[in-house]
This record gives sequence, structure tokens and C-alpha cells, in this order.
Amino acid sequence: MKNFKYAIWLLALGAVSCAKLKEDPSSFIPASQFYKTQADAVSAVTAAYSLLNAGSNSVQTPYNTLLNTGMDFMSDDIGPGPGATNADVRSQSVLGHSSSGLRVLQLWQQHYAGIKKANIAIDTIPHINFDATLRGRLVAEAKFLRALYYFNLVRLYGDVPLVLHDQTSINLSDLQVPRAPAATVYAQIEKDLTEAAVTLPNSYSGADVGRATAGAAKSILAKVYLTERKWSDAVSKAEEVINGPYGYDLFSSYADVFLPATKNGKEHIFSAQFKSNSQGQGNNEAPRSVLNGIPGIVGSYAIQVVFYSQPDATKPDGIDHFFSVYKLYSAKDKRRNATFVTRFLSPTDGKYYGKLNDTKIANDSIPFFNKYWDPGVVSNEAESSANVSIIRFSEVLLIHAEAENELNGPTTKAYTSINRVRARAGLDPLSGLTQAQFRDAVYLERRLEFVFEYQRWFDLIRERDASGNGILEAAMLKVGKTNVNNGVKGKFYLFPIPQQEIDNSNGKLTQNPGW
Repeated sequence: MKNFKYAIWLLALGAVSCAKLKEDPSSFIPASQFYKTQADAVSAVTAAYSLLNAGSNSVQTPYNTLLNTGMDFMSDDIGPGPGATNADVRSQSVLGHSSSGLRVLQLWQQHYAGIKKANIAIDTIPHINFDATLRGRLVAEAKFLRALYYFNLVRLYGDVPLVLHDQTSINLSDLQVPRAPAATVYAQIEKDLTEAAVTLPNSYSGADVGRATAGAAKSILAKVYLTERKWSDAVSKAEEVINGPYGYDLFSSYADVFLPATKNGKEHIFSAQFKSNSQGQGNNEAPRSVLNGIPGIVGSYAIQVVFYSQPDATKPDGIDHFFSVYKLYSAKDKRRNATFVTRFLSPTDGKYYGKLNDTKIANDSIPFFNKYWDPGVVSNEAESSANVSIIRFSEVLLIHAEAENELNGPTTKAYTSINRVRARAGLDPLSGLTQAQFRDAVYLERRLEFVFEYQRWFDLIRERDASGNGILEAAMLKVGKTNVNNGVKGKFYLFPIPQQEIDNSNGKLTQNPGW
């Protein structure tokens, strides 16, 4: 993985002349003239991967905190902690953002940067003379990445410009592309993933572990079909993964899903890769989840659970003022203590540090997210090497269960898939549910299984109740985010198109309703 995690390009073009230089460029050096060798081809694809997880304390990319601060902070599970001081982000977390928002723009730009790199690879690699098998695989990897980036974009923004080739024109008018209908974007995503699945290998070894595989392409495609409500296609594609030759299975311990020692294991289908002490390649979510002020641990407490009020007869005033997703887990659910901690052990003084919500309520402690904690770098969690799962086998099982239920009701197949996930969590199997009850059960299972994995906002805008209505508004109102009722109904199911892009880059863009 270390051989392809990052690609850093430096292109220096210089000229020395006594003559006056012409200021208006008349030509452009295309990528096809720069990428010439097998090594160049590998580097081109590596560059497309880098937009998943590159980043630092000052730069965020999609799977290195950006999807969290730019998207999941708006959800009913995760929000900015005391250490999150960016006013724009805090406003977005309560749905007070605008089309000029910082994260609205960054999500757009980072994904299109990844698409540009994927397009360069797809356009140039077929013309480079080297091993045909490797050449085909690299193009397939680039198509997989392009599909993944577009999948995020179309879910967030709806209709988006569909750019499928590197744009080399020097004329601004040639670079301005109108928004393509979401259906057209989804069709291209399906095409890219289908083609990638044919060519990609089932697995890798050595330094290539972590690259996109055929199983990853089919798994993401199953999720695309689920999002499009193409239930039959989602069922069949998920079954190709579940019953396929890929060797996927659940870890017996939920904690192993997140520990660096077991990353890229049998449950991990495709992940954003992180590495300790190597050019800032650590997972920056880890220190943001830690209480600050602990001797020997550097934490910013920039992320916390969303607290809201729920009736509770056991509390002095009949209300639990500190309800959160943490309390949705049953006491027997093994996922809770792998997902959260309520205190930290200082490596300096050997004392435990935590924080109470309400000193009048015994044992009511603030839970801290724990999924990206790296036990090997306790004193400097900014160097966490914990990967971020983009899709793992438990999700394929839940995709299968949900789609099968929508297609045929809660069949034996649907129960088998959801109960495999529940069994690992230590929960009793489900049975005897109506279709609507099973739907709700899958939704809850997803919430508890994937909390803090950049899934919740996408689920909130995708999931429907028994009447076919979206659940977003009700979920937001339940946690006190009343801005969801401001403006056009359904406004928050799509992000605004970044106003900076409309004003400065692409005048052919139009704005989403309500923004």
C-alpha cells in the first residue's frame, strides 16, 4: 500500500529570453505528453487514490475528516465538539449553512480533483506501451475511483457536471460544463463499476494490498443499486459478493474491524489507507475524538456525539437531557464498547480522564468515539494508522437484507443476512416481522453498525418510512435541529451547488431549490 498511497508531482516549466513573452497562452501540455512509462501509469492511478485520504491538520480530503466536518456533523449522531472552532462548520452542523459554505465548496472541489486524476489515468494509460494485463487493471482501478467520487457527488448535490475526459482546453468557455441529470450520472457510475469488476483482480498481495478489487467494484455497485431503489439488481449484485470467490467474512470480534493490527482483513472490502509516521499519512479523526487536556495525549475534542432530550422515567425530572446514539445500543450489544470509550488512560500519570454530563446523575459519562484510535501511537494519535472502511462485508449483508425485504418482504434470505450481523454483535436473531418492521430494523442496524464511518447523512437522505416519505426532517427535529424546516420543503436532501463555482468557474451551473 505504501507504494501507491501518495503521488507528488512537481512540474517546473521555465524559459529565459530577452524577448517579451506573450501573455496569452496558445497551447497546453497535455497529460498524454507527460505520462510515457509503466511507472508513470502507476503514478497516475496513485494520484487518483490520494484524494481519498491525503490530508493534514490544514487540508481535509473526503475520507480524512472532510466527509465528517462537511457532512456527518449535520446528522443526528455526530457533531462538532468544543475543539471545533470553525464558525462555518459549526453553522453547517445545525443546518445554518449557505451556498457559500466552506465545506460545501471543499467537498465539491476535492471530489472533482479526484475525478480529474482518474480521467487523466483513463485517457492516457491505454496509449502507454507496457504489460497489457497491468495496463487494463490500472484503467479499471481509475474507473472504480471515478465511480466512487461521482457516487458521493450525485448523492450530495444531485445533478452534477459529468466530466469523463481530462479537460485540456485553455478557453474558459470550453471548461464550463452544465449539470447532467442525476440519472445520467448514475448510469455512468454503473457503467464504470461494471467494467471495472470485469478486469480487476479478486485480491492483491504485498504492497498492492488495499487497491480496488472486483469484489469492491461489485459491492459499491450493489450500494449504488440500493440507493437507486433498484432492489432486484441490488439483491443479485450483493449475492455475487456474498457467494463469490472473494473470501469475505465477518471478523468474530467487532473491534478487529478498526484495529490497525487487523486492517485489510477478511471483512474489509475497500478502505482508505492510513499509515503512521510517514509524511503526515495518519488518520486525523483519531485525535479529534479525544478529550483535550489529558497528560501525555494530544487531543482536540473536535468531535462528539449529538446530545438531545428523551423522556426517561428513571431521571429526576423525567427527562434524559443527554441522550445520544450511544444509548441506542442495548447493554448486550458488543459494538458499543468498541465504538465508544467513556474515559482515557493517561500514559504520563496513569490516571483515567473522562467527563460527566451531569454530576447529579451517577455514571452518566460523555461517550467518545473510539473507532480510529491507534493503540500503537497513544501519545500522538494524529499518527493513527487506523483505516477508514469505505465498504465492508457487514454492509453488503445489510444491503442484501434491505433490498431483499423491499423486493419480497422479510424472507429467509433477508433474515439470514441481517442476523449474521446481529450475531456478531451478540444480539438475538430477528424473526416474525412485517416488511415495515424489518425495514426499520435494518435502518437501526445500519446506524449502530456504521456510526462514525461517514454513512449516517447518506442514510438520512436515502431512507424512507412505510409511506415512502423521507426520514430526514423527522430525524433532525428529534435532535433539535429546527432549521430543517426553514425554506423550501426537502431543501436539505441536496447540498447547495457552491456559489463560488457558479460565480468564478462555471457559469453554466444552476443552483438547487431553496439555496
